[in-house]
Amino acid sequence: MSTEHHDIRQSILDTAKPIILGKGFSAVGLNEILCAADVPKGSFYHYFKSKELFGEALLDSYFTDYLSQLDALLSRPGLSAADRLMSYWREWLETQASGDIDGKCLAVKLGGEVSDLSEPMRSALQRGTHRVIERLAQCIAEGIADGSLSAELDVPRSAQTLYEMWLGATLLTKIRRDRSALDGAMAATLQWLRLPATAPDSP
Repeated sequence: MSTEHHDIRQSILDTAKPIILGKGFSAVGLNEILCAADVPKGSFYHYFKSKELFGEALLDSYFTDYLSQLDALLSRPGLSAADRLMSYWREWLETQASGDIDGKCLAVKLGGEVSDLSEPMRSALQRGTHRVIERLAQCIAEGIADGSLSAELDVPRSAQTLYEMWLGATLLTKIRRDRSALDGAMAATLQWLRLPATAPDSP
């Protein structure tokens, strides 16, 4: 794949993400995406073999960026692992409770819509969410090692349960149009991790 081909392909994916975050996958036509990306209509299949494989590529690209940001957040120097982990949940709460569509969770937006319609897209969601949980588990293990988290925590179960809870809370936030579910997830997270109810913000 040439550099130009890759750049145009990535530009289509980057342009499509906020559109699909706003409207969903099925409701967005290819021409709308190509027009917004300033790519000639009819050239879509030069970059993607089908809309379904485009959706898979979109999710893979989303999770690549998300995991890069997560890795940076969970490796911040000068903080305990517990503080790094809690900074992730605080950032999640603020981005998902805000009205800024760019920060919204594509896994929540598309999970229910495409999992029964597209096996490649369902697999991309499964791969991406699994990798997020792996990162969270690693951070929890580091917290046990540095003494900032309880040694009694079950690392894999804690990472999976907390991530599932936050995904569910984010979906309820869309349904309720308020942040009550996310606030509840934060309180439950502090309780699960056996941290003070008023955990200090990270510097």
